[in-house]
Amino acid sequence: MSENTRGPLDGIVVVDLSRALAGPQTAMMLGDMGARVIKVEAPGRGDESRGWGPPFVGPDTARESTYFLSCNRNKESVTADLKSPEGVDLLTRLVRHGDVLVENFRPGVMDRLGFSAERLHEINPRLVILSISGFGHDGPQGGRPGYDQIAQGEAGLMSLTGPDPDSPTKVGVPIGDMLAGMNGAYGVLSALYERERTGRGKVVRTSLLASIVGVHAFQGTRYTVAGEVGRAAGNHHVAIAPYGLFRCDGGAIQVAVANEAQWAKVAEITGVDTADPRYAGNAQRVAHRDELIEEIEKALLQQSPAHWLELLDAAGIPAGEVRTLDQVYSCPQTRSQGLVIEVDHPSLGTIELPGPAVRFDDGGHHRHAAPPRLGEHNESVRAWLHEQDG
Repeated sequence: MSENTRGPLDGIVVVDLSRALAGPQTAMMLGDMGARVIKVEAPGRGDESRGWGPPFVGPDTARESTYFLSCNRNKESVTADLKSPEGVDLLTRLVRHGDVLVENFRPGVMDRLGFSAERLHEINPRLVILSISGFGHDGPQGGRPGYDQIAQGEAGLMSLTGPDPDSPTKVGVPIGDMLAGMNGAYGVLSALYERERTGRGKVVRTSLLASIVGVHAFQGTRYTVAGEVGRAAGNHHVAIAPYGLFRCDGGAIQVAVANEAQWAKVAEITGVDTADPRYAGNAQRVAHRDELIEEIEKALLQQSPAHWLELLDAAGIPAGEVRTLDQVYSCPQTRSQGLVIEVDHPSLGTIELPGPAVRFDDGGHHRHAAPPRLGEHNESVRAWLHEQDG
């Protein structure tokens, strides 16, 4: 294999004990960067996301959940009962020869299995341990179980999302899980870098709660500094106008105006009077947002989305369509960025998956492996461990 297909994490071994989405997302991201990821699953059932559907795809004797396929590429699967002597022995050997361990059990489960952080570092002092929880590992609610939608509500995200303050709405993807997975990967990479100096691994912790609160952005400081509690405001920005979704003849477009120069161009295109004192500056436009939207849409409803997008693009105004996922995945720009990859699956054949969001100028790690069948690598991983044990 040539150097540029190995990935920057070539040689790193990740032991993935996680299931569902947050932990598997971290491990998949590390696998995308070239790490060897060994996923340890319960015999017979495996990661519970293997049963999350419909949709399921494949032959009746080998049905696969598309949910599982979304977050487990570039991994090997071994099965082990971690409460059995054989399972304890397997995990001990994996830890001994691994660099990173990822788990998202409820706080205390690893201790009860006999693999506390202290014990893991006795086995391998260089091990980086990532532990992801729902609400944190300590504090008054540290032991609570957490799933994405629960965290979206508890962390305030649903109060900021939806058509109005009375209709709290979840994000259309499990964003808390995804953010926790991304934060987990970020923490692991930082700990691996520090290990180069210290020679020791450390415990990295994140949670769904922390990951959502961590992206409150201006809505967070709006409250902590100004004392204003943000609420859902539909498809228009609460602090910038015009910035949002606008109806056209036969569809809708989104327009983002970030400064006065852009505003002058949008006003010219739509025929809005820039001398109107209600629209003199951004603060005034925000205060009169409803009137401004009405005026802009009155113009936009005269022509198609394509007509207006052409004019806005020519004027250098950020604008775009609202696409469905089939349109996104067939879009030439999406494919040009490596955001759709092909993999060969043992029972599904050649399939397409959403690809990693990070690329490298030299081509990086571009050979991807399909999400594994349950226990697909039982023999090969155990044979590798036997070699490592000497």
